[in-house]
Amino acid sequence: MNVNLAAASPSFEVRFASLYRQGSGYAFPCDGQGHVDLDALTEEARNNYLYARAMIGREIAMPRITPVATSAGASQHH
Repeated sequence: MNVNLAAASPSFEVRFASLYRQGSGYAFPCDGQGHVDLDALTEEARNNYLYARAMIGREIAMPRITPVATSAGASQHH
């Protein structure tokens, strides 16, 4: 999954891991409390974020807030 980052690089991301496919999931830029700026996401990313939240406990594990590496090219996964 490709997620466009906001203009200012966030220092955290919220990660939603798949319960059934190891190494698969979603990641979105957020603040230290896990708040995602929905207006900064593309329509596709926003839909994926809302899907991931709705599927917690069904297909998606509880989200984790993790620091983002400060080097350029932070990767998103799916």
